[in-house]
Amino acid sequence: MCPTLVVMLKEPCPGRVKTRLGGDIGMVDAAWWFRHQVRRLLREVEDPRWQLVLAVAPDRAGMVSRVWPAHLLRVPQGPGDLGARMGRLMRRLPPGPVCIVGGDIPGIRKIHIARAFRSLGQHEAVFGPAPDGGYWLVGLKRVQVPATLFRDVRWSSERALEDSIASLGDARVALVDKLRDVDTAADL
Repeated sequence: MCPTLVVMLKEPCPGRVKTRLGGDIGMVDAAWWFRHQVRRLLREVEDPRWQLVLAVAPDRAGMVSRVWPAHLLRVPQGPGDLGARMGRLMRRLPPGPVCIVGGDIPGIRKIHIARAFRSLGQHEAVFGPAPDGGYWLVGLKRVQVPATLFRDVRWSSERALEDSIASLGDARVALVDKLRDVDTAADL
């Protein structure tokens, strides 16, 4: 079973993507930054050791958008909060380990992704923590996806990682490298 790396993306339209960053630097500049950041990230993480899939939003526009590389498989994120969208991806993708990342983590390298997939050899789940209490990566071995996955998570808070781990019950969880995402101008 080939591992799958999913990058969750929004169409880089001003006012629809990186709005907290846009509040600091302007919506056009934030969308521009995101578009170029994602292009760099996709070049960095594309690797024959895993299948790279783009989970796009909005669903219809993202599936036909020419912004993202055409050779990469795209799947719609669908409705709901971040937990609902990630949970749906974990349940619907083909069998095998899955790691999900966002497009706003400049420090991601192939070595980070490889380390996360290796962790799933001895653990049911893996997280890449972020300094703000959230996380930049979540991965599951996917032998069985718990029905409680991402239930009661306080998103965009310092408790997001803690709550997400708790939603996995007694699953063995690994933590890998701590990386920073970009939410505000200070993060840049």
